[in-house]
Amino acid sequence: MRIFASLLMSASLAACASTPIATNAAPAAVTGDAWFDGAQSTLAQRKTVTHVKTKAKNVILFIADGMDPTTVAAARIYDGQSRGEEGEENLLSFERFPHLAMSKTYNTDSQVPDSAGTMTAMATGYKTRMGMISVKKESPVGDCEASLSAHAPTFVEIAEQAGLSTGVISTARLTHATPAATYAHVPERDWESDAALPEGAYEAGCRDIASQLIDFPYGDGVDFAMGGGRANFLPEDAQDPEDQERKGWRKDGRNLTAEWVAKSDKHAFVWNKAQFDAIDPAADPRVLGLFEGSHLEYEADRENDKAGEPSLEEMTRKAVEILSRNDKGFVLMVEAGRVDHAHHGGNAARALMDAQEYAQAVAAAYEMTDPKDTLIIVTADHGHTLTFAGYPAKGNDILGLVRYVNTEGENTLLPAEDGKPYTTLGYANGPGAVFKKGVDLLERPIGTEEEVKGVNYQQPSLVPLGSETHGGQDVTIYASGPGAYLFSGTVEQNYIFHVMMDALRLSPQTE
Repeated sequence: MRIFASLLMSASLAACASTPIATNAAPAAVTGDAWFDGAQSTLAQRKTVTHVKTKAKNVILFIADGMDPTTVAAARIYDGQSRGEEGEENLLSFERFPHLAMSKTYNTDSQVPDSAGTMTAMATGYKTRMGMISVKKESPVGDCEASLSAHAPTFVEIAEQAGLSTGVISTARLTHATPAATYAHVPERDWESDAALPEGAYEAGCRDIASQLIDFPYGDGVDFAMGGGRANFLPEDAQDPEDQERKGWRKDGRNLTAEWVAKSDKHAFVWNKAQFDAIDPAADPRVLGLFEGSHLEYEADRENDKAGEPSLEEMTRKAVEILSRNDKGFVLMVEAGRVDHAHHGGNAARALMDAQEYAQAVAAAYEMTDPKDTLIIVTADHGHTLTFAGYPAKGNDILGLVRYVNTEGENTLLPAEDGKPYTTLGYANGPGAVFKKGVDLLERPIGTEEEVKGVNYQQPSLVPLGSETHGGQDVTIYASGPGAYLFSGTVEQNYIFHVMMDALRLSPQTE
C-alpha cells in the first residue's frame, strides 16, 4: 500500500507540476517550481505581518456551524473547482488571515459538544453544559429557577451597554442555539417560543428565546437581526405571510414582529427579498428580518425560494453598512448555520456550498472594514464526522468517485476490495450507512459518477444513524485586525470571548 500510495502521489505531482500555487504575494521566480517559489513568496509575505495592538472599534465574529478542518479543506477544493480550477492550491478568504489557533470544543459535561454549549463559551467566556444557552454550568439543564441566578453576560449585552451597535445574523432560525446565545438566557435550548416552555417556567420567571430578542433590556436593544424562525415570533392564529398553510407557534398571543416595529419609527420588519433590498442604510434603520418559518434555504436551493431570501453575503453587507454608522463602533455575529444541517443529513454537497457562501460573506466584511480597527474572527462551534480519503488524483472532483493516475498516466477509478468504486468524501456515521437493515453488504450500493456529484447525494457512512452526529475534534480560529495576534496554539473555546473583550477594551464582567 505504501508503494502504491507513493506511485499515486508521484504521478499526481508530475502531472501538475506547472500549476501555479495561490499565495498572498506574487511568486518570486527562483527555480521555476511553482510550489517551491510559492513557499518563498509566502515566507516573504509572512515576514511583513505586524501585530495590531490598538483598541478595536468593531468586532465581527463569524461562526460556520460544524465547519471542522476537514470541511474547510473540502470546501477550499470545491470552491476552486467551481471556478474550473483543480482546487488544491485555492484558499478560502479567511485562510489568508495572518493569525490562527486551534479551539477545543468540549462542553463541561460532554466530550462531543452541541452548539448551545459551544456558542455560550464564545459569547460569554464561560464554558457550560450541553443544551444551555448563556447560562453557567452551575445550573442543571432545564432547571428554570436555578438558571435565573446563573445568567452569563454576553458580548452583545456588554457591547450594547457600552453604546456600540449590535447585530446577529444566521441562516438557521434566529432562535436556534448559536444566534440565541448572543442575546438570550435559557437552561434548555429548545425553549425557542413560549409554546416550548415547560409548565410553571413562565411563572417562575423564565422567558422563551424569541421574546428575549424583542424584550432585550440592554442599551437600545439589538439593532440588526436576520435569519429564519418566523413561526416563533408569530401567534398561533396568525397566518405565515409566505406560506398560507402555516401559522405561528406562539400561544401567548404576542406578535413579536409587530412589537418590534412598534418600538420606534426606525424599527422595520422584513420577510422577503424585495423588502430586504429596499432597506436604506442611510435611514439608520433597526431591522428584524425573518425570511422563513423555520431555517433559511440551503444556498443550493435559495434561488428557488418563493418569496426570495438574501444570501449570507448580502445580509452581512447590509449589516455592516447599517451598524458602521455608529461612531462608537459595533459588534456583529454571523452564522452559517446550515453547514451543520447538511452534515447531519450526510449531504456533503450542500455543506460545501454553504461553506463557500460563508467564505464570501467573510470576504465582504473584510473588504468593507479596516483591519486597523476591526477584529474579524472566523471559526466553528464544533466539528462533524466528515472524512476525506482514498488517494484521489490531484484535481479529482471533490464530490466524485476516487480516481487515480495509474503508471500509464491514465485517470481511472480506484476500486475498493469488493471491486466497487467509492467516494472521496464520507461520514463515520449517519443516514448514508450501508450497514443497515435491508442492505445486502455483498451488493454495497454506490452511485454513478453523475449521481454521487448530485446535490442531493448522501455520502456513504459507517454507523447507521438517522442523523449524522457532531465530532469532538478541535476547530480552527482564523483572525485579522486588532488583537488577532493573541490567537495562537491550542486554546479553550471560551478564550475567544476574552480576546474580543480585550480588543474592545471592555470589562468581561459588565452586566
